[in-house]
Amino acid sequence: MDHIDHILVVDDDHGIRTGIVDYLRKNGLRATAAADGREMFAQLDSSTFDLVVLDIMMPGDDGLVLCRTLRGGKHKHVPVVLL
Repeated sequence: MDHIDHILVVDDDHGIRTGIVDYLRKNGLRATAAADGREMFAQLDSSTFDLVVLDIMMPGDDGLVLCRTLRGGKHKHVPVVLL
């Protein structure tokens, strides 16, 4: 991967999620937000992402479960950074 074009930020905390997305955008990166695993997979199915920033501590399917699911599916090529 030569550069990052589009980052998906997944966090259940609205303030953290929007803070990260705003920071990335202010620094010239394209960023999209998702509040949970359902939104994450919907976004992944509808757009191309170069990186997923994924919160570990979320209710329901936490970041570790979502990362394992991501690694076993059609989006397994997308790098993941766990927070």
